[in-house]
Amino acid sequence: MAKRTRPTVSKRKRHRNSSGVRIIGGEWRGRRIAVAAADGLRPTPDRVRETVFNWLAPSLDGGHCLDLFAGSGVLGWEALSRGAASVCFVERDRAVVQALQTQAETFGAGAAKIVFSSAEAFLAGAPQPFDIVFLDPPYATPIEPWLPRLWAAWLSPTGRIYVERDSESALDSLEAHGRLSRRGRAGSVHYGLLDRGLAP
Repeated sequence: MAKRTRPTVSKRKRHRNSSGVRIIGGEWRGRRIAVAAADGLRPTPDRVRETVFNWLAPSLDGGHCLDLFAGSGVLGWEALSRGAASVCFVERDRAVVQALQTQAETFGAGAAKIVFSSAEAFLAGAPQPFDIVFLDPPYATPIEPWLPRLWAAWLSPTGRIYVERDSESALDSLEAHGRLSRRGRAGSVHYGLLDRGLAP
């Protein structure tokens, strides 16, 4: 996920990436995805993705992934490129959903499921276990309320959650809901992997 530029917590600018964003590993390495014009849309940078997918490599091949705030979908496309069995992209912006659908057709990605929905409405539906959840909502949106529901019904027993925040303290606060087994920083972006740990 990760996806949305937040110059400040309270204000996001409209951003257009006319050249798209490239996939950096796997089957589609070097290919570009289009990024729809939408408020605050920003794909996760190459540097962060390279690190995160190195972390995820042992559990990614054949895994089922959920990109809950999909945005550009670059995390999900990267996962499919690197061997994920399926990715469910959840996005509430209609124009962004259309861009995701077009990208799926371009890639011939039958393992991509595009869902036009808010994250809240999606998680109110019938649960299914995922091996990896990409959880990168806008920075002004707290992550903590989503974690109990994800651990309870949407993660496999060994499932992991990728999280991205705009400060070290915001990342630290998530450890009340799991164990940060990996963490990194790229400029003002703080990111990590949550494992179940002591989560219920």
